[in-house]
Amino acid sequence: MSEFRAKFNIGQVVFHRLFGFRGVIYDVDPQYANTEDWYESIPAEIRPAKDQPFYHLLAQNESGSYEAYVSEQNLVIDESDKPIDHPGILEYFNEPQPGFYQLRDVLAH
Repeated sequence: MSEFRAKFNIGQVVFHRLFGFRGVIYDVDPQYANTEDWYESIPAEIRPAKDQPFYHLLAQNESGSYEAYVSEQNLVIDESDKPIDHPGILEYFNEPQPGFYQLRDVLAH
């Protein structure tokens, strides 16, 4: 089994390179761990490989907030220092620092 190394950390603010939304990472899977139906719903020409980390995000775009599941290849660090406006933020994190959210003590392992 190959060694798992995630490029991004829980609490980092990231930007989706294809769809332009921003989010804060609240969990990470070492490789794809969603349903086959969800995976097949991604258009083949942009469907990511399964053998890479996938990140759970509290995400936002111009239309509102939602949760997203994104492959590592489609994320970059968001350097805007703007906070993420998502109703779930305080469920997982303390108040944000520029570009980073600290996981609440009760959730940290």
